[in-house]
Amino acid sequence: MALTFDYKVRDRGGNLVEGQLEGDSLALVVGKLREMGYLPISVTPKSRVNFRAEISIPGISNRVKLVEVAMATRQLATMVDSGLSVVRSLGILEGQVENKELAKILGAVRLDVERGSSLSDACARHPKAFSDLFVAMVQAGEAGGNIDIVLSNLATTMEKQAAINKKIRSAMTYPVIVLSVMTVIFLALLIFIVPVFKHLFQSLGGAKLPLPTRIVLHISAIVLSPWAIVVIAVIAAGVYGFIRWKSTERGREIWDKAKLRPPVFGPLMHKTALSRFSNSFSSLLQAGVPILEALDIVSDTAGNQTVAAVLQETKQAVREGRPLAEPFRAHEEVIPALVTQMVEVGEQTGALDSMLRKVAEYYDGEVETTVNNLTSLLEPLLTVVMGAGVGVMVVSMYLPMFDYVKHIPTS
Repeated sequence: MALTFDYKVRDRGGNLVEGQLEGDSLALVVGKLREMGYLPISVTPKSRVNFRAEISIPGISNRVKLVEVAMATRQLATMVDSGLSVVRSLGILEGQVENKELAKILGAVRLDVERGSSLSDACARHPKAFSDLFVAMVQAGEAGGNIDIVLSNLATTMEKQAAINKKIRSAMTYPVIVLSVMTVIFLALLIFIVPVFKHLFQSLGGAKLPLPTRIVLHISAIVLSPWAIVVIAVIAAGVYGFIRWKSTERGREIWDKAKLRPPVFGPLMHKTALSRFSNSFSSLLQAGVPILEALDIVSDTAGNQTVAAVLQETKQAVREGRPLAEPFRAHEEVIPALVTQMVEVGEQTGALDSMLRKVAEYYDGEVETTVNNLTSLLEPLLTVVMGAGVGVMVVSMYLPMFDYVKHIPTS
């Protein structure tokens, strides 16, 4: 069945022409437009009305994921390397990406480039999709005349970051699901099962109940009382206050420092920040971005204020003419000796970007190993905790029954 495509083209006089054309595929429609003497700028399938298109949830429906930007950047690099102009490549991308918000942004970038703006300036107007790292590398690629290579390297960097983020999310998802299930089970027991036992104990007499049983009964009474709303409100207010505090500069500084300390998750967060820093710094230097500007950008993209503070101190040291390794060595609790040694060798040999790439590869592997170990450790541990929690509650309810059985007279 033929599809309808919306198109924007330039005629032989350079005028912009818009319209619709039917065809079996995008490639056939583009070929037909060329046969008609037009230069295709944008060819997109005519949107169909569906549930997803009708409903837009702010913050969810208009979200642009890093992996989507990475994929679009990879496609853009391939098309530019094939000889297509940036404008034409952006037009094709606009019609191919599934994310409507990203398609809208790509369309705006294409229009800006058409009007004479550079690609980096056009991307800088959309920080929701294109980070400072992205803009700086594109700007360096435009200055060096190797935009296709820079875009390809940029896509690789973002793909690695997206892969690391995915691994960390997968490690966190399982505990969250198990804890949520545990909470639902405990609430169900406290609301529906424990009151039944409470009435049973009252009907059997006023004997003193064991301590575990009394604790469970008190918790159940609180859950079923009007005070439960107060407790929930206090917890919600505490969570809201924590989020607000964490968004402040001082709060984020303290929280980011605290995130590096826990025995299991601390090293994972630390290795992730080092991987992100090494990947970004290497990519920026390889693209030709000046080292001071590169340090500024990677301090913003490190994802941890403690690491960012060291990088800002390093920037000041470099400005004063000192080597990178010197301030790194003064902060071994944040920048490990391995990183410092690799950076020192890179500075001495003039291959700093290559050494940083090796550091990034090392920490990428460390993050993957840590996540795998964490997952294999948490699965049985959480299962045992869940079983033990339910078991303790059930045993607490049956303890008084054993006492009652002992006092039943035997004939």
